[in-house]
Amino acid sequence: MGIRRQKTFSYVSNAGDGTVSVINTSTNMVIDTIPIGNLPTGIAITPDGTRVYVSTAGNDSVAVIDTTSNMVIDTIMVGDGPVEVAINPSSTRVYVTNNNVNSISVIDISTNMVIGTIMVGSGPQGIAFTPDGTLAYVANAGDNTVSVINTATNVVIDSIMVGVGPQFIAFTPDGTLAYVTNSGDDTVSVIDTTTNMVIDTITVGNFPIGIAIMPDGTRAYVTNNTDDSVSVISTATNMVIETVMVGDGPQEGISFTPDGTRLYVSNGNGNTVSVINSGTNMVIDTITVGSRPFDLTIGTVYL
Repeated sequence: MGIRRQKTFSYVSNAGDGTVSVINTSTNMVIDTIPIGNLPTGIAITPDGTRVYVSTAGNDSVAVIDTTSNMVIDTIMVGDGPVEVAINPSSTRVYVTNNNVNSISVIDISTNMVIGTIMVGSGPQGIAFTPDGTLAYVANAGDNTVSVINTATNVVIDSIMVGVGPQFIAFTPDGTLAYVTNSGDDTVSVIDTTTNMVIDTITVGNFPIGIAIMPDGTRAYVTNNTDDSVSVISTATNMVIETVMVGDGPQEGISFTPDGTRLYVSNGNGNTVSVINSGTNMVIDTITVGSRPFDLTIGTVYL
């Protein structure tokens, strides 16, 4: 058996042309473009790096990409208007938010079959698993809540009032805090996951959507869609400590490389991805991708 090569890639869903761009993060070059389907939105790579799951809102489905070949190997029908996908830490389940029918589709990765449907709040958008995978939190933009799902039973066990129009969620590495972007009032809600209470509200830029937390947990980065910026939050103080200008119309796509040194941001109106050096908070590269890049994910692939 030959030696397997380890490479880190960013996969970008391009809602405008129905493709996924594959970026080699060592060179910041697009090395492949994968046809997906109508209106690809959410995208996530399995923790083991073998598969990428992409929701296609125009087809009410999820496409499955084999990362070795960069080919679509399966298509799974889900609910009406899928927006976001999240994969649990053990690479066994995919949860998909179905925005138009207020539900979550649960996919078994071993079979790529939908094995359950969970009703949540109104207009679910982003979804994220706690680091230990025991809970999933869902941002419901239509009723300003976050639904908390017990992943062992697939039952909603709590509903948390947050800001106006919650969009996406990220957890600190220890799982004690959840940060939720609220596009309707330009804030981020901070939830204590031990009590499921909002303990802080942070004012950021205009129309915040995406959010990512550094692997060391010290900072949260938020995309502000209508002022073309990223707010940098210190998680120690929950204060905005810096604002980074990026491309035109940053979307939900925001993710760190595994070592935390760089951050990639999808710019939906500019058809680009901005690369930020997290040490300096400066944009160090701009990569042209497909039309209307929506979301992106980064992971290590073994070839």
